[in-house]
Amino acid sequence: MAASYNNIAIIYGKQGKYEEALEVCTKSLDIKTRIYGGDNHPDVAGSYGNISNVYQSKGDLENALVQHQKALEIRTRVFGSEHPDVAASYNNIAIIYRNQGKYEEALEMYTKSLDINTRIHGGDNHPDVATSYQNLAAVYHRQGNHVQTKEMATKAYHIFLN
Repeated sequence: MAASYNNIAIIYGKQGKYEEALEVCTKSLDIKTRIYGGDNHPDVAGSYGNISNVYQSKGDLENALVQHQKALEIRTRVFGSEHPDVAASYNNIAIIYRNQGKYEEALEMYTKSLDINTRIHGGDNHPDVATSYQNLAAVYHRQGNHVQTKEMATKAYHIFLN
């Protein structure tokens, strides 16, 4: 049922029916928290991420941020700080900060994601690391920092090339 509610939420979101999407996302979250006995499960974190995505789509970045922070807390508690899902959560939070124009906060979150990805993937030879460099380049570009933009974009390019 929880997965079905999530699928329905995706359809509502694509139709621009954000309130309906939030309603069914919340139903999915409620089922998962009951099944898993609270919010100590990765699927619950995923539900918070789904709710965040709906808030982002409707332009409510503050509530989107709160939901992604909940997902990060769960993922860190469940997986520890060195896990791809934790890196993804930092990335998701950084996207919101970037969209809010909070570039320093975005850089901090993207850097945390990069650091985790570099450690867990054994260096600079993984697509997730390249994506982290691309994301950093995007923020530096918005800040007008052309030297850092070029450096980060070049690193991403070479990883993807290899």
